[in-house]
Amino acid sequence: MTDPSPRRLVLWGVGTSRTLRAHWALHELGLDYECRPILPRSGETKTPEYTSLNPRQKIPLLEDGDFKIAESPAIAAYLSNTYGTCENSLIPTEPRAHATWLEWCFYTVTELDATSLYVMRRHGDLKHIYGEAPVALESASAYFATQLRHAEQALQDRRPFLVGDRLTTADILLTTCLTWAVDYRVPVTAACLNYMETITARQAYRAGLAANNPRTA
Repeated sequence: MTDPSPRRLVLWGVGTSRTLRAHWALHELGLDYECRPILPRSGETKTPEYTSLNPRQKIPLLEDGDFKIAESPAIAAYLSNTYGTCENSLIPTEPRAHATWLEWCFYTVTELDATSLYVMRRHGDLKHIYGEAPVALESASAYFATQLRHAEQALQDRRPFLVGDRLTTADILLTTCLTWAVDYRVPVTAACLNYMETITARQAYRAGLAANNPRTA
């Protein structure tokens, strides 16, 4: 349902693939918002002010008036459900399309993000915090390649979007994982690369990317 009177939206967090998802969704929906450009592992998420908002001390976090929501997939879904219109909704409503959308969202955040890419980040870029674990890095990379077969098979038909005829939050989640994998030099299949290049050409993606840059935020 569309809220005709948007409240003051405040998005906390920049600089990560997960914060990018929230910035991107805001731009896809054409919403004005204030950015609080705090970074992870900088001490900024552990201040008393931020901890009172999000005891998990993680970013991103969205404030919409007196309502707070964390976790990037939840933020994007909330924004679409609250402020989306028939023309720009990021969530399909037809029951089977909605179920397929859910499947893509859960697949991306669990199998590709948390189980694979974030393990590589923890024991690669962040090994000074979480420790070196070369076996875990190798295993996570192999697991990512195995699980990516699901997306590769679906995208063989050159569909522009994962579900239906418009961009959904599932596309936002998968695209950020694909760009993350490319940055980590993890092999990404041709069909996935073609899909990623099409999605990242969107104006809202580029606007979200700029907003998520800690050097310009």
